[in-house]
Amino acid sequence: MDMFTAMHNGLVQMGVPLWLANLVPPLVKSLILLLFILLNCMFLIWMERKVAGHMQRRMGPMRTGPHGIIQSLADVIKLISKEDIIPSGVDRWVFVLAPIVAFAPAFAVFMVIPFGPTLIAQDLNIALIFIAALTSFVVISFLMAGWSSNNKWSLLGAMRSTAQLISYEVPLVISVVAVALLAGSLSLQEIVEAQRQSFWYILVQPLGFLVFLTASLAELNRSPFDLSEAEQELVAGYNTEYSGMRWALLYLTEYANLITFAAIASTLFFGGWSGPVLPPVVWFLIKVYFFIFLVMWIRWTLPRIRVDQLMELGWKGLLPLSLVNLAFTGVYVLIR
Repeated sequence: MDMFTAMHNGLVQMGVPLWLANLVPPLVKSLILLLFILLNCMFLIWMERKVAGHMQRRMGPMRTGPHGIIQSLADVIKLISKEDIIPSGVDRWVFVLAPIVAFAPAFAVFMVIPFGPTLIAQDLNIALIFIAALTSFVVISFLMAGWSSNNKWSLLGAMRSTAQLISYEVPLVISVVAVALLAGSLSLQEIVEAQRQSFWYILVQPLGFLVFLTASLAELNRSPFDLSEAEQELVAGYNTEYSGMRWALLYLTEYANLITFAAIASTLFFGGWSGPVLPPVVWFLIKVYFFIFLVMWIRWTLPRIRVDQLMELGWKGLLPLSLVNLAFTGVYVLIR
């Protein structure tokens, strides 16, 4: 019996109505995951500044707290105190909802990600389909933000972002399907267990991982694929008209998606929470932060590519490679 089942049973024994006792454990899980994401996002904003600073031979933030550690907290206070401006002529409800629609999938994905053998909010047997369905909502949120802004530059940025996301979502999903074939399951917990009993899938899926990593960088709008907010070309892209906390929520979504990518990558290809000596959750966080550092390293190393190069790489490069990898994986599974 886990702690949430014990919580439910305790509430029932105390005479709490059954509907309320059924509601409390999911709410507690959601609040814990939300707190985890928000605290990690604040730390990652500081971490990226420090990583960028050291790679460019400078210090990064230093004055706000020891080594600038509470700089992100100062940024939060600044954004909260900023005026939330909604321009005239916008589609108000769509404009307001777009940041929420963007953040919600990044939060909901963590419901099915295993932090340990029993440390998971909900072990769905179709977790990979659930994740693929949720992440597609990012496309809708970009279109909502760009179209509702009543700004041609925002609309152009939203359309270009949408084309980028759709183009790279196809090879990304195909690379994940190959992992599901190897494990014989769509459950992330069962995929981790299959790797724990045999080997990490990176050993037989190096091409699949390369496709997954490259496509994920495009989905995350990270360099060299950060064309959604190419300031010198599009003012600021789909979020041009946003300010204050609404802009902060869109900014926060990027880092929440970064954590999501790192968690999925470590789960699918590097054994997730499995590892010797250390507790499972520690292994999971080590792998997650390794991938986060890798993405930051790539961002501050490679220059941005052109939009025609981006589309060509997606359709003529990654898509054929993902199909080849899927075919070889199917043959390997049949032979095995």
